[in-house]
Amino acid sequence: MSEKFNVSTNPHVRSKVTTQSVMRDVLIALTPASLFGIYNFGFDALIRIIVGVVACIAFEAVYQYFMHLKVTVSDLSAAVTGLLIALNIPSTLNVGFEIVGCAFAIIIVKQLFGGLGQNFMNPALGARCFLLIAYTGPMTNFVTNNSFAVDAYSGATPLAILKPGAEVVANSPKLLDMFIGTTSGVIGETSAICLLIGAIYLLCKKIINWRIPVAYIASFAVLIFLLAPGHQFDLYYLACEICGGGLLLGAFFMATDYVTSPITPNGKLVFGCLLGILTFIFRMYGGSAEGVSYAIIFSNLLVPLIERVTVPRSFGKKKPEKKKEVA
Repeated sequence: MSEKFNVSTNPHVRSKVTTQSVMRDVLIALTPASLFGIYNFGFDALIRIIVGVVACIAFEAVYQYFMHLKVTVSDLSAAVTGLLIALNIPSTLNVGFEIVGCAFAIIIVKQLFGGLGQNFMNPALGARCFLLIAYTGPMTNFVTNNSFAVDAYSGATPLAILKPGAEVVANSPKLLDMFIGTTSGVIGETSAICLLIGAIYLLCKKIINWRIPVAYIASFAVLIFLLAPGHQFDLYYLACEICGGGLLLGAFFMATDYVTSPITPNGKLVFGCLLGILTFIFRMYGGSAEGVSYAIIFSNLLVPLIERVTVPRSFGKKKPEKKKEVA
């Protein structure tokens, strides 16, 4: 017989999980936050969600077509990137700027590095940081169309008001508002309860592992509780810092990205702790009140090193002994 078969090493495990099914579950998990974003920010949020998804799918399809590559938009990864970009921008951002961010995410961050599985950073976060650098003013203009929102949040997010050294305002952010989401901010980050619902869905479906988000939030919480300037041992301040900003969105939906996070169990814990430390530093001592995006991208760059030092030894393999020097 002339036929040849390539057989991999055992065990042979069959799974019905595909890239498309994983991305579909992520889209489902992001639905509560997306719907609340539309409720909180109105028609502008809906437009930006549609534009983000359509633009990312279009850029990926066009790039792959003209580069004579297989068009893979049916795997829904571009749709997830587009939705995450939309959820990471304010509802007032110019649609043209959003489209530029989508092009940067798909073409520069994803496709030029070889497509899905080859990018070294999360494309949506790469686009968010690019937009923050290129269009700082529009990216930090936060308003809300919700009649229940507090007027003081029109020009600043709750985190900006809570930041050490920030100017004291008459109406400080209320924890309940931050938990429900009736505050200002980017479209998808304001509602902690909606993000937690999506996170529970992903955990129950075993799409994400608990190690990264738990290590991330726990390490950040410990540092805030012990070391936050002027708010040591302040549980209310700690709860506000967790519910406010993009911590929950980043911890459950972007830090857990399969491509840009460690695959080793201990590596996931190290990665999560590093994210918590960096987010604490950026929020407490940086120029911005946020810091989640930069913390994740910086940690993405260290993933190869983290995996190298946390890879488990093969079963039965002893630790190499040091050679004794001959006198």
